Amino acid sequence: MRLLLVEDDEKIGAFVRKGLTQEGHVLDWVRTGDEGLAALRTGPYDVAVVDLMLPGLSGLDLIRAARRAGLTTPLIVLSARDAVGDRVTGLEAGADDYLTKPFSFAELVARLNALARRAQVQAPATKLSYGGVTLDLPSRRVERDGVVVALQPKELALLEYFLRNPGRVLSKTMILQHIWEYAFDPQTNVVDVLVSRLRSKLDRDFGKPLIKTLRGVGYVLRQD
Repeated sequence: MRLLLVEDDEKIGAFVRKGLTQEGHVLDWVRTGDEGLAALRTGPYDVAVVDLMLPGLSGLDLIRAARRAGLTTPLIVLSARDAVGDRVTGLEAGADDYLTKPFSFAELVARLNALARRAQVQAPATKLSYGGVTLDLPSRRVERDGVVVALQPKELALLEYFLRNPGRVLSKTMILQHIWEYAFDPQTNVVDVLVSRLRSKLDRDFGKPLIKTLRGVGYVLRQD
């Protein structure tokens, strides 16, 4: 799983990071509520673990802001506040689970797995959006800033791949295997050609490019 930890306590954060990475998960660890909200907005994450007492934006405010923004990432509170009222407040703010400190690492892993399983059985999304670009999956209709963008099937497949992985660098090998389902040939330029075609339709007339090239690495859909 790809997980997010929002925790300012260095000892607890290091403990959780070490344990979860040893379990084979990918973990992003940030120390403030503002960084946590920014990370959730760029995600995607299978589950996020959020402390309540954070510098800047509190954990509760982070959760409320994430839910107001329509973010559906499963959230588990990890907090020293163990009163019933605190747990109720956290759940009503939009958290999916609440675990009090001190905690059992095995229980944390079990709760993370349970939340991830629960999210997987929910109805799949019918629309993907990022940076003003929207892809309606049933109709395959693409818009950027309200303007319809006509794409060919391979261009649509590449855009969907980018939209499902915003902020993640996609190598040419990954794109080739995902779109064409065959191994990377260093002599082929089909990936570059396809990315160029998508850029010409999605970025050229809108002023602010979203598809960025990282030379020697790959491509990324990112706002900056």
